[in-house]
Amino acid sequence: MLMRAASQSLTEQLAAHFAERIGDRLLAAGTRLPSVRQCAEQHGVSPATVVAAYDRLLAQGLVEARRNRGFFVREQRAAAPASAVASPSLAASPAWRRQVDAAALMRGMFQDGSQLPQPGIGVFPVDWLAGDIVATAVRRVTAGQGLKALSLQYGDPAGDPGLRLALSHKLAGINVPAAPEQIVTTVGATHALDIVSRTLLRAGDHVMVEEPGWAIEFARLQALGAVILPVPRRADGPDLEVMARYCETHAPKLFVSVSVLHNPTGYCLAPGSAHRVLTLANAHGFHIVEDDTYSHLAPDHATRLSALDGLQRTIYVSGFAKILAPGWRVGYLAAPTDLVERLRDTKLLATLTTPALLEQALAWCIEQGQLRRHAQRVRTRLDQARARSVKLARAAGCQFVSEPAGLFGWVDTGVDTEALAMRMMDEGYLLAPGALFHAGRKPGTLMRINFATTQAQTVWKVFERVRAAM
Repeated sequence: MLMRAASQSLTEQLAAHFAERIGDRLLAAGTRLPSVRQCAEQHGVSPATVVAAYDRLLAQGLVEARRNRGFFVREQRAAAPASAVASPSLAASPAWRRQVDAAALMRGMFQDGSQLPQPGIGVFPVDWLAGDIVATAVRRVTAGQGLKALSLQYGDPAGDPGLRLALSHKLAGINVPAAPEQIVTTVGATHALDIVSRTLLRAGDHVMVEEPGWAIEFARLQALGAVILPVPRRADGPDLEVMARYCETHAPKLFVSVSVLHNPTGYCLAPGSAHRVLTLANAHGFHIVEDDTYSHLAPDHATRLSALDGLQRTIYVSGFAKILAPGWRVGYLAAPTDLVERLRDTKLLATLTTPALLEQALAWCIEQGQLRRHAQRVRTRLDQARARSVKLARAAGCQFVSEPAGLFGWVDTGVDTEALAMRMMDEGYLLAPGALFHAGRKPGTLMRINFATTQAQTVWKVFERVRAAM
């Protein structure tokens, strides 16, 4: 029986329960653990707690994850005593910290069936998104023979021509000069980043990435065998002195940057810093990947490297999952002309083409002004939510280490946020501890909050109670 008042968190207790049964041979090698949802129901905990417990068992080498099948008990060649594998001190060990990774956070997001607002997620609540617009757009492009035409043949490898034309016009509005021929559509912005990395990098290549930064980007680059060079992100842009030293010492191939509404700090790049970054890129021959995922929330006049550079050494990446329809997974990249064919070929090897039906529907949303009007409504609603969330966070004793802007806040809680995150999981809330946003899993007191999901006082009351109990 799991005890909420125990010295261990529910995650620790659940992991210890399975570790003991595995150690005592009550769960034989090859046995499938209960599904996340089944386990949550059996033990009266949230799905996020189960995901964290299973990830702990994975880190200990007691189970293995099989794609689309779940978690299975591993063969133990030299089994340690159950008391050793279930030791509570493991929670504070460096090995454990490395294993509570970005993938675990994402699994928790997708498995969580709770109706509670989740402070750590990276998306808008469902009721903020444009359901009616999406439905109308799909009906438009599938009317008559449209559905048959779009379903019975592959689309253009570079992406639907109509969408690429619409994107070209859209980019011109923020001063990024991209002809339709320079644009390649992708299965979301993350896929676009992956295409760039797989095209330009080889295992062992050095890549500069802003820190703190997007947890998934660190994990993705590490999985490809890249050597990450963390560049401290300041209010006006990346630390240029650190970048210059990296260029002299490591000859990096790539710099990954979020110029506008940086995740997680909310910073926006200053023009002076942008010019110096481009000077470094030209002098040392590296490319810049500019991730503009949050462009729909930012002012058009915000400084973008791709606009200043004219897509010479820059590759612009963006998408529509955050603002419009996450399930569509439509993103794109705009690149220098001499790289487009290589990038398109990488896409072909991975996905052949992307869904023309969804791309044509998105083109309709852009051309008819539906996307622009929807984005404006979301920005207005987000401004209101941010004001409420900031007030509540400060009342709860948190301090903002950067000026609140965009979707995310970067706050100092005063306690170890990895431990705090585990305790909040017991209450059904998913947090995003600051360690996830550092390439080296640096523990600390910072965490990222989503302004859209932290504007209710109930979240902060639970936060205060859990933090006080620590």
